[in-house]
Amino acid sequence: MVLEVPGVSACPSATQPPGKRSSGVPGPGVRLLKTASPAFPSHHFPPLQDIRNTVGNIPMEWYQDFPHIGYNLDGKKIYKPIRNKDELDMFLEKMENPDYWRTVQDKMTGADIKLTDEQVDLVHRLQKGQFGDVHFDPYEPAVDFFTHEVMIHPVTNRPADKRSFIPSLIEKEKVSKLVHAIKMGWIKPRKPKDDTPTYYDLWAHEDPNSILGRHKMHVPAPKMKLPGHEESYNPPPEYLLSEEECLPTNARFIHERFERCLDLYLCPRQRKMRVNVDPEDLIPKLPKPRDLQPFPTTQALVYRGHTSLVRCLSVSPSGQWLVSGSDDCMVRFWEVCTARCMKTLPVGGVVKSVAWNPNPTICLVAICVEQSVLLVNPCLGDKLLYGATDQLLESYVAPEEERVQPVQWVTATMEEHSKGVRLVVQHSKAVKQVTWHGKGDYFASVVSDNSNMQVLIHQTSKRWSQNPFRKSKGLVQCVLFHPIRPYFFVATQRYVRVYNLLKQELTKKLMTNCKWVSSMAIHPGGDNIICGSYDSKLAWFDLDLSTRPYQLLRHHKKALRSVAFHKHYPLFASGSDDGTVIVCHGMVYNDLLQNPLLVPVKVLKGHVLTLDLGVLDVLFHPTQPWVFSSGADGTVRLYT
Repeated sequence: MVLEVPGVSACPSATQPPGKRSSGVPGPGVRLLKTASPAFPSHHFPPLQDIRNTVGNIPMEWYQDFPHIGYNLDGKKIYKPIRNKDELDMFLEKMENPDYWRTVQDKMTGADIKLTDEQVDLVHRLQKGQFGDVHFDPYEPAVDFFTHEVMIHPVTNRPADKRSFIPSLIEKEKVSKLVHAIKMGWIKPRKPKDDTPTYYDLWAHEDPNSILGRHKMHVPAPKMKLPGHEESYNPPPEYLLSEEECLPTNARFIHERFERCLDLYLCPRQRKMRVNVDPEDLIPKLPKPRDLQPFPTTQALVYRGHTSLVRCLSVSPSGQWLVSGSDDCMVRFWEVCTARCMKTLPVGGVVKSVAWNPNPTICLVAICVEQSVLLVNPCLGDKLLYGATDQLLESYVAPEEERVQPVQWVTATMEEHSKGVRLVVQHSKAVKQVTWHGKGDYFASVVSDNSNMQVLIHQTSKRWSQNPFRKSKGLVQCVLFHPIRPYFFVATQRYVRVYNLLKQELTKKLMTNCKWVSSMAIHPGGDNIICGSYDSKLAWFDLDLSTRPYQLLRHHKKALRSVAFHKHYPLFASGSDDGTVIVCHGMVYNDLLQNPLLVPVKVLKGHVLTLDLGVLDVLFHPTQPWVFSSGADGTVRLYT
């Protein structure tokens, strides 16, 4: 094996034939070559190689203020790798890099080295006091080199001296003198050696008024070459240059040569100053919250009426009506400005999700109840508007051929029609989410299943449903339509997949760095999305930047249940099981080179924790800077 001593010069070539030497000059040091021993087997170390750093056996602190760390065999500087990580970067790398614990820094080269599993096992064995080689047996039988039998004939027959049996009087006298000298303090014990390196200031005794004392870094000026005979003798005319041979010279030649000499003389006198950086300058300067208004700050209204936890909310495109679904098997329609319950719809099951159609010309609400999606006309507001919605649904003409669909479209009975239900889309398993496309004709539903039938896309005008995926990519949590482009977002437990609906292919796969995604919302511009997770993180993705989060926010103390963007204001909110709603300012700039500005501005409280659950859904008003929240305490609250 090869033992490399720190600071020892490298062998120029490991495979050099005997009798030849390399042109490189080795540094001050030696390189020890030994055969492999049982305790340190050769297969734990890399093969013989040329060490890059040939600086020698000196303290590496001497190079801490320089950009290089030594010189190679050709005398060229070996520069340190660029390491501009501060304490914040080191902490984030420690949190997010799974190999941080097995990464060490090589002090000789300054590079980061990731230890292999074999090297980690070797370190663990050496720390436990075991042998480096796994196969070495420390308890194998010892070889008895010297015989245990007593020899008959001694080496010499000379009888022992008498003085070997009695103590020496001369030694006794010497010891008594030494004891007396120690008692009297004439002999003092040796001081322990100080191993700390000693540094000497070469210019400590210089006169401070002299030139050398003032500069401390005197470099003598390079001496000009003495004049030779070529500039001092008078040649005969036949040796002089003719007019054709004489080249025109520069008029400022002497001046430029003098300035060049000054540059060469002053070049080494530049001083390297250490940059003192204030840690406060490294933290980005965030604007004050009062400069980012408007945003919701106070609780304005409480909508009471539900008797169990309110799981979901949705608001009409005009912002006048609010719908809420609860575990008490009731769907309630509220007037936003007065907190008055305008209509109550019993649905006979737990309501998992509600979604108001985003098209302002259609008055329709999709409600998830057990294994069905109910399309309900609440008959609120303009009579012409909700009357036109009924006419649109009744104008449907069934196709001549019956098509095979993954769901069943059933027209509501007379009793259901009187309550407002118009269509029932019956699924094979329980439905947990429904979301509309921006134009209002298509909607998607998520089914609690592990097969490829988890996500279904439905068209209301043709009463046609389809399954867009051939195979399952994991347990789907929620889905979203892109507000502008034909993209479809599918969030599983760990990833968010972006599909192109026109090309029918996977466009991107976003790594959330979260254990379990709970909710998802997309910016109105369509280039940024946020994901909430059950491990108290909120991940902001810039789709043009990377597939990894642009920023991970850890503002909540418990699981996030819902996240939402405002359609017009630069605001986004998150609701959590700690009972709070945190409103953040999220400004996305038109300049692609400027990163989004994310500033938390307000923590809204009011919900009471029930069954260890807090806020279950958050939602922004479509036009005003208001936010709605529904909680496990059976209330819906409006913050303005």
